Amino acid sequence: MSYEAVIGLEIHSELKTKTKIFCGCATGFGAEQNTHVCPVCLGLPGVLPVVNRSVVEYAIKAGLALNCTINKFSKFDRKNYYYPDLPKNFQTSQYDLPIAEHGYVDIEVGGKQKRIRITRIHMEEDAGKLVHSGTTIRDSSSSKVDYNRTGVPLIEIVSEPDMRTPEEARAYMEKIKSILEYIDVSNCKMEEGNLRADVNVSLRPVGTEKLGTKTEMKNLNSFKMIESALSYEIERQEDVLEDGGEIIQETRTWDDGRAMTVSMRSKEKAQDYRYMPEPDLVPIVLTDEDIEKFRATLPELPDARRARLVKEHGLSEYDAASLTASRAMAEYFDAAVSAGADAKLAANWIMGELSKHLNSSDMALSDSAVKAKMLAEMLGLLEKGTISSKIAKTVFEEMWQTGKNPGVIVEEKGLVQITDTKEIEAIVDKVINDNPKPVADYRGGNAKSIGFLVGQVMKQSKGKANPAMVNKLLKEKLG
Repeated sequence: MSYEAVIGLEIHSELKTKTKIFCGCATGFGAEQNTHVCPVCLGLPGVLPVVNRSVVEYAIKAGLALNCTINKFSKFDRKNYYYPDLPKNFQTSQYDLPIAEHGYVDIEVGGKQKRIRITRIHMEEDAGKLVHSGTTIRDSSSSKVDYNRTGVPLIEIVSEPDMRTPEEARAYMEKIKSILEYIDVSNCKMEEGNLRADVNVSLRPVGTEKLGTKTEMKNLNSFKMIESALSYEIERQEDVLEDGGEIIQETRTWDDGRAMTVSMRSKEKAQDYRYMPEPDLVPIVLTDEDIEKFRATLPELPDARRARLVKEHGLSEYDAASLTASRAMAEYFDAAVSAGADAKLAANWIMGELSKHLNSSDMALSDSAVKAKMLAEMLGLLEKGTISSKIAKTVFEEMWQTGKNPGVIVEEKGLVQITDTKEIEAIVDKVINDNPKPVADYRGGNAKSIGFLVGQVMKQSKGKANPAMVNKLLKEKLG
């Protein structure tokens, strides 16, 4: 029997506020354990929470950017469950009246577009973090609790089960990350847990509508992990069903070392959490005017920016999508073009040399010594013929290492391209005289031999000869 997967994601995104959602404790990552805590976030008796206004504002912006309806009346609820990292024994969250509902994002996989619906976005507080003595909870003899993360503000973005493949789930997660970065409400550093997903998946026979029994995989915090975990879980469920077994509704975890999912516990249902309205927090009441005020603060979002780059600069859909996947990269491109760079040339260098250096150095674009204006200046030298493409790579490398302007580097190192015909002709004549066999091969019909001769001219000119002129002169002299 053939099965299709039905996949939904619950994405948790920590918001980049300076303080926690219900108290004044700092939210910074990496502090000494249990130092960013107070009686409120530790849930001590007699304390009262107060909502951080910025959390509400960020949640509204996220809802608008994800095409949701913003509810004019929403409230907080208590989600009751016991776990060591939850000091109050309940999580302050939202349930039946969340801040935003009924949104969507469009993704593209394999050249095909697909709309993924968003059920809801709600605000909640993060839990603490278990620090295990071993590498995982399974090989640990003890676990301690760090409450620094307790009370850090989250939005949870719940999708409809509209995805069918691991690739679609990854594309959806990437799109959400991109939009949250564009509106600047989250750092989205997955390695720090800023952005993570609970992934639900079930199988059903192809052509049927009834949903199968789902399993959930918790806290997946990389795109690769989401794809790998889904691929394994889909195959595991299919094997169980083919053998006549039944899928158990449960929470599983991804064991990266063994590249497999492992059962953790049976999956709770909504009624198991005994949701109740939070009595210590007033509802959030908004007006149409409030909502429109936040809509006006949204920047140009990824899809709109991609369309603009195609229309204004004639970039391909692929190039425009690559440049706009990150807000920082899109703004770098716009800055380079504003500084006078040719759009296509700038796109090629940003996606090529710049991205290669960023990836190999594991560096953020904001930390690069090669600023957009510097790249534009270098590309201007390239277009004017002052430097060749080969020299441009040398100049870029020096810019990357030293942060010097390209004009200074070209002058200091004497890298100006040779365009004097007589000077190049003298080198060409010498190369022809010194290499009789490749010359004879070319004249005998082996057109590829000219590549060797060009290389020799460039070598003797230390890469400064104009390549187009070298090719022209060689072909003229070799007949």
